[in-house]
Amino acid sequence: MTSHREHSGDVLICGAGVAGPTLAYWLARHGFRPTVVERSEGLRSSGNPVDLRGPALPVVDAMGLRPSLRAAATETTALRLLAASGRPITRVAMPGNSAAGRGEIEIPRNELAAVLVTAAREEAEFLFDDTITALAQDEHGVDVTFARAAPRRFDLVIGADGLHSTVRHLVFGPEDEFVRHAGLYVATMPLGAPADDSREVLIYNTPGRLVSIHPNRGRALVAFIFRGPARADFDHRDVHQHRRLVTEAYADVGWRVPQLLGRLQETEDLYFDSVSQVRLPTWSHGRIALLGDAASCLSLLGDGSSLAIAGAHTLASELAASPADHAAALRRYQSAHSALVEPRQRRLRLSAALLVPRTRAGITARNLAARLSPTPRPTSQNGQRDASVAQQGVAP
Repeated sequence: MTSHREHSGDVLICGAGVAGPTLAYWLARHGFRPTVVERSEGLRSSGNPVDLRGPALPVVDAMGLRPSLRAAATETTALRLLAASGRPITRVAMPGNSAAGRGEIEIPRNELAAVLVTAAREEAEFLFDDTITALAQDEHGVDVTFARAAPRRFDLVIGADGLHSTVRHLVFGPEDEFVRHAGLYVATMPLGAPADDSREVLIYNTPGRLVSIHPNRGRALVAFIFRGPARADFDHRDVHQHRRLVTEAYADVGWRVPQLLGRLQETEDLYFDSVSQVRLPTWSHGRIALLGDAASCLSLLGDGSSLAIAGAHTLASELAASPADHAAALRRYQSAHSALVEPRQRRLRLSAALLVPRTRAGITARNLAARLSPTPRPTSQNGQRDASVAQQGVAP
């Protein structure tokens, strides 16, 4: 992860979530001139907790960000699985936030994005409240038309703009050609009050449905995850449709769900989307390429944020290795990074079966397996659990 300043090139990155700022940071370190355009007026990432693990950790360490990330991490240490009556069944340790500081880091996604943007902002230009409306490339560069800013020309354009990527749509074609519904939908919203326990995530299942409450550093978050077929009329921007779909899916569910559905009707901070995967035969076309969820979304049950960070570093490194041959660099990037992505995409069905079992028998089997797993040791006085139990857990 060395720095090389001899290269140059103007690179436009669409998206200031996780992948975009990471790529901007590393491109700047390699001597490129990155610009990041973001549709939202500020950081758009939700407060949903995400895990940093595996290939992301050496990248954030090389950026010197682990102390900042750990300072913003959640304080959760376990999942608490609940019976149909709502009573606790078992407690399962979460593999993150270890006392030794070497394990995974669970962090709200907006906090992660803020740390990454801060790291990149010194050397990258950021254009908020704007988006790309047209792209026209030739063998020497890409002419970019923006909704607000004046047109500009770049050497490369990278779409790091998520599941519903504008860059992918403009260059590769309609979303329905590449986005595959995985049989699940997810909704999240603030609870509007602190969780009962600041260190435990509550998980309540009925067949084909899950409700969770995550303490999320005092800003408790509710998640509804439920099974359902693809819908031809689904619109990821239609909040009224989202409220209706969740209400219909959970109409007969007990525990605290009726109260939470009432909250759902009132909140103005509702996230809802299909759990989907993105699969394309190639992640680049000429001087335009895709990164993160835009190229290979794992959606909800995978390692999306971790792989976005790892993929951004790989892409920057390959471009730096052959700045005069972007086509070869983009091929190497896809080859290397797809080796990390594809096994995780194949595990989606198993992950979904653990998190949202289809049947009552499946819930019982999952809970039994959790109860038979080693019992976590008690947390210490400072609330940090013993690192020796960090690898236990049933959630992906």
